[in-house]
Amino acid sequence: MSLFSVRTWTLRRRIVALCIAVGVLLSALGVFAAITAAQNNRQLDDVLNRASPMRAAGESLNTAYVDQETGIRGFAITGNEANLQPFNQGLADEQRLVSRIEGLLHPEDTAIRDELTEVRQRADVWHREVAEPVIALIKAEGTQAGQDRLKSTSTERFDALRVAIADMQDDIQVLRTKSADAAKQSSRTMVAIQITAAAIIILAGSALLLLLDRMVSRPVTELAEQVREVADGDYDRHIASSGSPELAGLATDVDGMRQKIAAELSEVREARSQIEWVNDQLKVQAEELTRSNRDLEQFAYVASHDLQEPLRKVASFCQLLQRRYAGQLDERADQYIAFAVDGAQRMQRLINDLLAFSRIGRLTAGFTEVDLDHVLTEVRSQLEVRAGEDAEISWGELPTVEGEEPLLTTLFVNLIGNSLKFRRPEVPPVIRVSAERDGGEWRINVRDNGIGIEAEFADKVFVIFQRLHARDAYEGTGIGLAIVKKIVEYHGGRIWLDLEVEDGTSVWFTLPVLPGTPDEESAAPEQEAREEVTA
Repeated sequence: MSLFSVRTWTLRRRIVALCIAVGVLLSALGVFAAITAAQNNRQLDDVLNRASPMRAAGESLNTAYVDQETGIRGFAITGNEANLQPFNQGLADEQRLVSRIEGLLHPEDTAIRDELTEVRQRADVWHREVAEPVIALIKAEGTQAGQDRLKSTSTERFDALRVAIADMQDDIQVLRTKSADAAKQSSRTMVAIQITAAAIIILAGSALLLLLDRMVSRPVTELAEQVREVADGDYDRHIASSGSPELAGLATDVDGMRQKIAAELSEVREARSQIEWVNDQLKVQAEELTRSNRDLEQFAYVASHDLQEPLRKVASFCQLLQRRYAGQLDERADQYIAFAVDGAQRMQRLINDLLAFSRIGRLTAGFTEVDLDHVLTEVRSQLEVRAGEDAEISWGELPTVEGEEPLLTTLFVNLIGNSLKFRRPEVPPVIRVSAERDGGEWRINVRDNGIGIEAEFADKVFVIFQRLHARDAYEGTGIGLAIVKKIVEYHGGRIWLDLEVEDGTSVWFTLPVLPGTPDEESAAPEQEAREEVTA
């Protein structure tokens, strides 16, 4: 595996490789530790459960033979069979102890097994050639014969027995020492394994920390610093990372995002400069339009005001001429005079309406709270003569709004006056005014049962001096709905025709809700609560 291929490993792959290597080493140490622990347990078992019990049994076996020899001598002196009790007990102990030693031996303990066989053989020789003949002679010929036999018998056989027991004990001690040394070595090996495992873990942890520092911590810090520089406005700053392939890929993606943001920002800046230029142009045009409108309104006001005096003089003299010379001239002269009087009167009405239109929003007394119910009462009083006895003007619960009461009165006078003017022949006019809440505004409707307005004229009715009928059909100058529209817009609302009605005319307009007025949904629970408290 080449060094270049290792350098291109991802952080995840490197950590996995490190964990696998550490896992393999620790697993090998674990297996070795398990084998060593098993050996240590076996060696401790040899020391505690085999060598030590065998050595104790060998000591006891030596004692049993000494007891046998002592019992033979005591019986030879006294001839009392009670003195054979140590000999008999020694025989029983001999069988028990030899069986115990044989039970503790393993197949590999050949030296001890051979020494034990030697002990048994020498014990059999001593029993057969010394102990049993002495006992039989004493029982047959008496104690003196037994004593003489003991004196004539050499102690060589018993001494050989004791030497064999000593040799067996030495071999048992060798086994015990060997097992103890092996157990100590196993313990040292276990300690070495633990130290090695700890060293591997420490080295692996250090390698992991170093790996994370070189491939994550420092590269992330450097990447964050580059990102902060870009965030501070250096959008031309190239973003790169020298860390892991994952961080390098992340840096590449972030740099791609930076390039897109820089490109879009450049477009935005260009668009903003264009928008600012357009706004400047619009501002200039708006200022020019405002000045033009102001000059136009001033011109309309001045022109209308200045025309009043000569027009009144013309109208007065025409009316005076009509009253004084009516019938004295020919019929055509009377007709011409009537045309002049009518023209002068219509010119006065046009000038008055134009003056009223130009004054809206220019001559103001300020907004106050206006009760529309009170306004409708005043409007009905003003239109009482024009309405006659057969007209029906009604309204539901109307709100209190913020505005100029004279202008709002003019608004309803024009709307309801139009409904009275454009009534259907032989049909009593019915006019209904209603209001409904729509979020932050009131939607107010004026509905009648008159002749209605065709849909094709919906956009024309609110244009100044726009007439839909001939002058001789309906009186007026055609400026009424234009005044209504200007009053509504001056109060922050909008106005439109409802084209979905089949009969009559339906005009909708909006007015802002008075600040602090609660919503109908929240006002209902409060009203119920007040009623419950009152109850």
